[in-house]
Amino acid sequence: MELTAAKSSPAPGRPHPMVGIAIVALIAIAGLFYVKWSPYYARAFAAAANHAIGKSILMGTDAAAPAPSWDAAVGYALAYGKAIWQAMVLGLLLGSAIQALLPVTWVARLLGRTGFGSVLAGGLLSLPGMMCTCCAAPVVMGLRRQQAAPGAAMAFWLGNTVLNPATLVFIGFVLGWQWTGLRLALGLVMVLGLGLLANRVSPMPDQAAALLALQAEAEAQNPFVRWLKILGRMAVRLIPEYVVIVLALGAARAWLFPAIGPEIGNQFIWIAAFAIAGTLFVIPTAGEVPIIQAMLSLGMGVGPAGALLMTLPPVSLPSIAMLHRSFPPKALAAVIAGVVLLGIVGGYLAVALF
Repeated sequence: MELTAAKSSPAPGRPHPMVGIAIVALIAIAGLFYVKWSPYYARAFAAAANHAIGKSILMGTDAAAPAPSWDAAVGYALAYGKAIWQAMVLGLLLGSAIQALLPVTWVARLLGRTGFGSVLAGGLLSLPGMMCTCCAAPVVMGLRRQQAAPGAAMAFWLGNTVLNPATLVFIGFVLGWQWTGLRLALGLVMVLGLGLLANRVSPMPDQAAALLALQAEAEAQNPFVRWLKILGRMAVRLIPEYVVIVLALGAARAWLFPAIGPEIGNQFIWIAAFAIAGTLFVIPTAGEVPIIQAMLSLGMGVGPAGALLMTLPPVSLPSIAMLHRSFPPKALAAVIAGVVLLGIVGGYLAVALF
């Protein structure tokens, strides 16, 4: 891909492009090491020793979530916020830095095509991130703004959660390695298949014209000033709506997830209901592992558990709201439907295999 407005050397008074590249790389590597890689390395040993990684954030040790109330909303929002705030800060920093500090054509060259290779690249790039769906959303916004194709950005978004290497290890030690196999097999279908579907149902704008406009915007001001402005806009736009939806879901979790017991079996109605509830609800990274462990211990069938395994992590109402301007409505609707469908498939495969 060529961009005539791109320059091989910086304009007078502007930092060299390698400075911005180095800063983005430093934020990504240092941030992920501090927030994800180091804590999850230690957590894997705890999972192997204890066959658990904590209590269910959904209902703790109880058989049912608390009744809808302001206390239930605030309690969940605080617990969830404590679990993810560092990753959210990192996501905002990276999402804004991608837009302001990387050379304009970089993202488009790697992720801007609509073929399988671009979708695969997006999925592979997601593996080190290991972020929850909401914390990955600002990065996805940055990638889409820099002309990543819908399918590549979608594969990056979904891959952060369903192909998270640390979570796959936690699932194996806590739930059993057969559950890891189920998650990995259907996760690959979800990331690559729904990425290709997103490309198919999305109109493709004039990418060359968009890149020229981005180049002109980038040259209009200092990149570090632009970075701060983009970061501020993203925070102001995303955080308030994010907090409101998390509060609402925290209050409504008793409606989404009824009291758990042996009566919740492997019938289609329960598998489908939990697939839909899991798609809507929001959890921190690997939060599905203790949730499913607690529900199985209370006698719930493996079918609903399989549905939750595939639907709790990849998307949620808050992350969909955060990205509603980054993808065409038809692409988001297709991916949401695809997640629910794969959740139902996961439920029936769990019944058949386990």
